Amino acid sequence: MKQLSLIERAFFLKKVRLFSELDLDSLLAIAEKLHHDDYDANEKIFTPGQVANRIYLIAHGTVQIFDEKTRPLAEVSSGDFFGDESLFNEQPRTYSAVCKTDCLFLTLSRSHLLSIISECPAVAVVLLQAYSQQLPCRHKIGQLTP
Repeated sequence: MKQLSLIERAFFLKKVRLFSELDLDSLLAIAEKLHHDDYDANEKIFTPGQVANRIYLIAHGTVQIFDEKTRPLAEVSSGDFFGDESLFNEQPRTYSAVCKTDCLFLTLSRSHLLSIISECPAVAVVLLQAYSQQLPCRHKIGQLTP
């Protein structure tokens, strides 16, 4: 898939609930730290027990989220994100994510997020607001135990 330019990544971020309230300068700073990842349909992104160190922002495609027993929990698509809980708890994944379609992700590592928060504390506030309005799959994911 075509990689997004810096300005395309910033405009994409503006559409993601997690970053939608940030100004363009903050979005550009975050966009600079994003990494592109392409996955094919049916490809596993991660499985329970894997080290978790990045959030996945879905630029294109659809992802299925499963619990440890491969029961479906949720389906997320373009403009959604997942894997965010790992940025703060430093625990292995407790669920799996599999591409339902070909996908393009913009990923953000824990170290880059912490760098962004130190440069722009408003990002931390936005993250807290996002957690207070969690999607149903995040609620279910949070209930899973290792």
